[in-house]
Amino acid sequence: MYIVILAGGSGTRFWPLSRKKTPKQLMSVFGGKSMLQRTLERVLPLKPKRVLIVTNAMQAEETTRQLEYVKGVPVDIIAEPVARNTAPAIGLAASIIAYHDPDGVMAVLPADHYISEEDGFCRVITQGRNAAINGYLVTLGITPTRPETGYGYIEADNAFRQHGPFPVKRFVEKPNREKALEFLTAGNFFWNSGMFIWKACTILDGISRYMPPLAVSLSKLVFSESVWELRDLKPQIEAIYGEIGGESIDFGVMEKADNVQVIPADFGWSDVGSWSAIPEVADADDLGHVAINAKEVISVDAGDCLVYGDNRLVALVGVKDLIVVNTPDALLVCPKERAQDVKKVVEELERRGLTEYL
Repeated sequence: MYIVILAGGSGTRFWPLSRKKTPKQLMSVFGGKSMLQRTLERVLPLKPKRVLIVTNAMQAEETTRQLEYVKGVPVDIIAEPVARNTAPAIGLAASIIAYHDPDGVMAVLPADHYISEEDGFCRVITQGRNAAINGYLVTLGITPTRPETGYGYIEADNAFRQHGPFPVKRFVEKPNREKALEFLTAGNFFWNSGMFIWKACTILDGISRYMPPLAVSLSKLVFSESVWELRDLKPQIEAIYGEIGGESIDFGVMEKADNVQVIPADFGWSDVGSWSAIPEVADADDLGHVAINAKEVISVDAGDCLVYGDNRLVALVGVKDLIVVNTPDALLVCPKERAQDVKKVVEELERRGLTEYL
């Protein structure tokens, strides 16, 4: 099996910790290792043949530095010159794998997700590998625990099977709360995790059928005779990315294909999409505070706050449900309920030309 890790995101909702050169996946959001490092280490028990990291040119140097310590499995860094969403990144990785191993099974994983039950994760990936060998496009669907309106959903056809993988009936965009409640009650809807398993040739066939312009561009790649010498591809990748548009693999292929299966997954998953998601996956103290990288937290008539302290003492007085993030050059304070609006700060910084804070 090959592992493809998509690591080119910007993580604007995690400002000021996340910046363009060091976005969320390259940061130690929980303390200790970065989310990218945790993602890579999570797949090592699967004994992959290779790991391909698709990132962008701005983040490639730091990505390479963070993964230099990995031994026992080859790790290739593929730098995209510009962001083009997930379909081109996946198509590029699949083309590289297929040149060497057309029937090679590849698991595609985001670099910035949290998973608490790593043994369970590996079991589900192995289950997906077996379905992928048989020619299916496999996606992992997270068993919903609440009527979440921030995720897309996958409707499974589970009428004739007790256990997955199940055929996919449809993909559903982020619903309103009423619809989300319906999905939760129905029992055959799952959160779209953005994790996939398929053979390289299978996804390339899907791209050829449903995204022919992208397939034509990818077909222009000319590979070196040297095995896995990817540096030679840089000018070719730049040329291809100059002519293709951006599209997600969900919209481009998965929503159109008829050979899609979903495996229900329940391994303590979170996409950690914003600061407000941290309390879901980190332990709180007796007052409900979650503190990360804080030397000490002093709380006076305060509760249920998230603090990222940059190794400083943080004092909270008479406040509740706040996010407080301290970094060497910027400080964020906002209510938890407004966590999604942190990206607006980034937009305002860009508008004002304050690039040193981006």
